[in-house]
Amino acid sequence: MVEVRAALAAEVRELARERDAVIFAHNYQRAEVQQVADIVGDSLELARRASEADAAVIVLAGVRFMAETAAILATGKTVLLPHTGAGCPMADMITAAHLSDWKAEFPGVPVVMYVNSSAEVKALTDVCCTSANAVEVVRSLGSPRVLFAPDRNLGAWVAAQLPEIEVIAWNGYCPVHDEVTLERVRDAQALHPDAVVIAHPECRPEVSAAADAVLSTSQMMRYAAEAEASEFIVVTEAGLLHGLQAAAPEKRFYHLAPAMICADMKLTRLEHVRDALADLSGEVVVPAAVADAARASLERMTAIG
Repeated sequence: MVEVRAALAAEVRELARERDAVIFAHNYQRAEVQQVADIVGDSLELARRASEADAAVIVLAGVRFMAETAAILATGKTVLLPHTGAGCPMADMITAAHLSDWKAEFPGVPVVMYVNSSAEVKALTDVCCTSANAVEVVRSLGSPRVLFAPDRNLGAWVAAQLPEIEVIAWNGYCPVHDEVTLERVRDAQALHPDAVVIAHPECRPEVSAAADAVLSTSQMMRYAAEAEASEFIVVTEAGLLHGLQAAAPEKRFYHLAPAMICADMKLTRLEHVRDALADLSGEVVVPAAVADAARASLERMTAIG
């Protein structure tokens, strides 16, 4: 079986060469998918790399909103989503109609939209953000009030860092992160008392408050590699442990119990990447009018650290 997967991985890389394609994978993807990717990163890293890509084809191993973002930023490129059923429940929690109505309730208040959202929603947004730069994006607006969507937990984290700004948050959430309770974190600490707790800001406020560091996935990788600590309790989707272990092989990383698994992120397998490259299937196309409107909010996001 190992030999079969190795042969499949080699086939994927050869197809990428033939198609003049670059493979992007999110940090939550299966290990086998991360291993064949040219770039592995969080949403901000993948967005930036999409805007800079010089390949003809971008294969985005992630979920639909990520592929849409790449299609918006990589003008003229073909963007493929290997598993077209890979979506994001949080992104589905706000629609363009929802946002239009919400903006009407708060005229003149700028909208900050988490990148975990549809292209149509981004098109009605002032500026997007990721978990890595949400605080900086909100601060950059210089506004005493902002509308923040769709993640209430990331919005709460931003509000805690910027008490001088009123953050009015939409009532959306990531089911994988929001289900984590403080009790589960305490149970992990009891098993690993010397471990540092690193949590994603999509977690509930009480979980973030209990963590030693609240970080995006790419920030977690850098933090773990540079920290003096040798053990970490990782409070985010389990796919990140592959990257963490590669970044700091001498250190130990622990899941919560049960492990945090995003079913959508795990839909994509090597076979899907291979088939997308072989057939140029799963192309994601954003209508020009929507893409043009959304591009400005994304470019503002990628310009902020």
